Amino acid sequence: MTETTGTDVPAHRYTAALAGQIEQRWQDHWADQGTFHAPNPVGPLAVEGQPVPSDKLFVQDMFPYPSGSGLHVGHPLGFISTDVFARYHRMIGRNVLHTMGFDAFGLPAEQYAVQTGQHPRKTTEENIRTYLRQIRRLGLGHDERRRISTIDPEYYRWTQWIFLQIFNSWYDTEAGKARPIAELEAAFADGSRPTPDGRDWASLSASERKKVIDDHRLVYISEAPVNWCPGLGTVLSNEEVTADGRSERGNFPVFRRNLRQWMMRITAYADRLVDDLDLLDWPEKVKSMQRNWIGRSHGARVTFSSGDEGIEVFTTRPDTLFGATYMVLAPEHPLVDKLVAPEWPADVDERWTGGAATPAEAIKEYRVAASRKSELDRQENKEKTGVFTGAYATNPVNDKQIPIFVADYVLMGYGTGAIMAVPGQDVRDWEFAEKFGLEIIRTVQPSEGFDGKAYTGDGPAINSGFLDGMDVAEAKKTIIDWLSEKGAGTGTVQYKLRDWLFSRQRYWGEPFPVVYDEAGEVHAVPESMLPIELPEVADYSPVTFDPEDRDSMPSSPLARATDWVEVELDLGDGPKTYRRDINTMPNWAGSCWYQLRYLDPTNSETFCAPENEQYWMGPRPGEYGADDTGGVDLYVGGVEHAVLHLLYSRFWHKVLFDLGHVTSKEPYRKLFNQGYIEAYAYTDSRGVYVPAEQVEERDGKYFFNDEEVTQEYGKMGKSLKNVVTPDEMAENYGADTFRFYEMAMGPLAMSRPWATKDVVGAHRFLQRLWRLVVDETTGELRVSTEDASEADRKVLHKTIAGVREDYAEMRFNTAGAKLIELNNHVTKVYGAAAATPRELAEPLVLMLAPLAPHMAEELWHRLGHVDSLVQGPFPVVDEKYLVEDSVEYPIQVNGKVRSRVTVAASASNDEVQAAALADEKVAAMVGDGSPRKVIVVPGRLVNIVL
Repeated sequence: MTETTGTDVPAHRYTAALAGQIEQRWQDHWADQGTFHAPNPVGPLAVEGQPVPSDKLFVQDMFPYPSGSGLHVGHPLGFISTDVFARYHRMIGRNVLHTMGFDAFGLPAEQYAVQTGQHPRKTTEENIRTYLRQIRRLGLGHDERRRISTIDPEYYRWTQWIFLQIFNSWYDTEAGKARPIAELEAAFADGSRPTPDGRDWASLSASERKKVIDDHRLVYISEAPVNWCPGLGTVLSNEEVTADGRSERGNFPVFRRNLRQWMMRITAYADRLVDDLDLLDWPEKVKSMQRNWIGRSHGARVTFSSGDEGIEVFTTRPDTLFGATYMVLAPEHPLVDKLVAPEWPADVDERWTGGAATPAEAIKEYRVAASRKSELDRQENKEKTGVFTGAYATNPVNDKQIPIFVADYVLMGYGTGAIMAVPGQDVRDWEFAEKFGLEIIRTVQPSEGFDGKAYTGDGPAINSGFLDGMDVAEAKKTIIDWLSEKGAGTGTVQYKLRDWLFSRQRYWGEPFPVVYDEAGEVHAVPESMLPIELPEVADYSPVTFDPEDRDSMPSSPLARATDWVEVELDLGDGPKTYRRDINTMPNWAGSCWYQLRYLDPTNSETFCAPENEQYWMGPRPGEYGADDTGGVDLYVGGVEHAVLHLLYSRFWHKVLFDLGHVTSKEPYRKLFNQGYIEAYAYTDSRGVYVPAEQVEERDGKYFFNDEEVTQEYGKMGKSLKNVVTPDEMAENYGADTFRFYEMAMGPLAMSRPWATKDVVGAHRFLQRLWRLVVDETTGELRVSTEDASEADRKVLHKTIAGVREDYAEMRFNTAGAKLIELNNHVTKVYGAAAATPRELAEPLVLMLAPLAPHMAEELWHRLGHVDSLVQGPFPVVDEKYLVEDSVEYPIQVNGKVRSRVTVAASASNDEVQAAALADEKVAAMVGDGSPRKVIVVPGRLVNIVL
């Protein structure tokens, strides 16, 4: 008699309910047993008396931010993939470190605190608990002992410590590395390094010495142009400003202005950051994005004179100097106020004045308008605007007087903030010249057939005096030599990369480990005083202003904590009153080095023991090649972090390497960018989004509450009302089904559409596999000790070979497809039989384990194994079963496949040719004649040319 649950479902069928029970049981078991604990060489996480295995693997996910809305099914795509990869490598015997922490400082929690009065820590920690519950349910094999959060004082103690290491360093260009400031002071003192003005070090006053040293530090204070948003009361990063110059949050005006800020001298590392990309196993797209962001270019600095002033420009095309017909200065350029004429020239073109009565008035109005635009908008906006300064400059190659304009398409942050405009060879200059009626002179002969405007290609120089006829390379060299001889310029290298603005006028961030004395001089606090913890404040909001008040000054919420700001310290010369910095570090700080803390998360003596860093991240030339930089073995995350996070992290890591704190030159030796999960969204006639799960499809149209709606396609998100959560999937199908489906949807690097209705296919596969091992009716094992056939073994070992390769190469979708094929084969042969041969069932379960670990553990246990399969064994290929007895050759006749022939695998080329020509279809096409040519490609095809 069939035992059922009362709903005609067999009692032991693999359902969502049974999956939930199995998953909870094995998650508890893994946690109790410390299954995913990876031993360290030294410290609390070492295993006493047991050396660490030499074969290790460090796998890392990009730092998640614990959002209050929790996960949707798009978020875990990368997390599941790294888990599958890590589980496979554990099963083949490697010591695998895989964990997850939280990038928990940042604006969202602070803004929630402003709205509710609830401390950001409470909000963030609640979000972390939700996050941990969700990722635990997915069965992610993390070493939970290594979890860290950037908001924990014991973590940001070391973030502050690293800041001090950088602050107390300078970049020695001769050595090509960072060195301690103490060594610089010693070099000045003993005279081995001259002071900037040539005076003896001993003759400088204490304040003069301090200024010299501070000018060399890798961290310094500077008046820097920033994105100031009075309506929010804070400085914003470029990424937080929309293309039309408004705040992404709140849509307030954003102004560019100079403020006193902490800066990091990342530009000192520009060449190393570019050159070392060649050593990394990263997607070429990401390398290209970093190269473009750094923007290294070779060219010349040229000085144009205007009255008593010299205007310096950088150009990558000094060979086009004869075509420079006007100049442009950025609105923020400090020379603008010095150059502006008191009144317009008598014959000024009205298009140049902006309708203003005087040049000063025109520039004042224009600067206000330009300050409302983001840098991105200024670079991409094709509608050229500008005003004439009323002044002229002298072109050094021909002494021509050319007008000087102010225009926002020139940025103060790139080059010198001034350009020589060559409209004949530059598209943006051509557009500006056309609009303002300026002269256009070609200096390079366009290629034949060119009918465009600005010509940016190569060709011989024209209209260029002594350069005429030269190619671009020769003309560049010749003009640079000429400029150097005349004292009008010099060859140089320029970068788009700017130093890193490191201050934020916010509460929820790491405090700076510095104080200021009565004279405003900055002092680093001793390491023994770390961490400098955030104080409690009653109001988390920055002081806000009239959104249009561009001259307002930022004030951080920390300014309100007066008892914390004013502090008495003894820094070595007796107790004195100091003032703390009321800014905080940007949210990038904590994510610059978290991979290092994963290695040694409980160490209170140092940020990471050298032995642990060298084991997990040190160079391994024998494994990765002679040029191995070291670093995390696999780093997985979205391409949206391709530039800033990765660039900042590389910079910090290189400083630590230079100072001898780490042995790895780079933080991440291999990078993989996963795609996105996208989903359909639906809007009604008002353009309002409606819940996607309540939309019905009828005859190719879509309806919500019987009203036809419009289908859209894009990223999943709460605002689009198309979110599907992993909790829903685990509840309705089981976490293993969800994991298998996400990995089977397509190549990991590609974005893919989510379709809940398709998840059932993954669930049915797991049900079929379950039935091969467990009797749905009785729950008994249905596995035999009988031998499998030779044909079964061939299919099995072909699958093992393919799946091992797929797991190693992160082709999880094709690994899943091969398991489905094997499962279908075994089901076809043994599904109706009494039992499945153990020699087929066990390898199938083991190969499934990385993708569906809970189900695999359960079946492995039911198959009689006491130990978990997390440490393997993973099935090994028997090569003899990969040898094919016969080979099928497609036969092409004049380039088209016309037939196929099967021959013995050992057949010679002559035997393959004879078989092909004897084929009935081919023989009919050849007829009584002879083929002109027969080509046999061994093991692949026969090509016959008639």
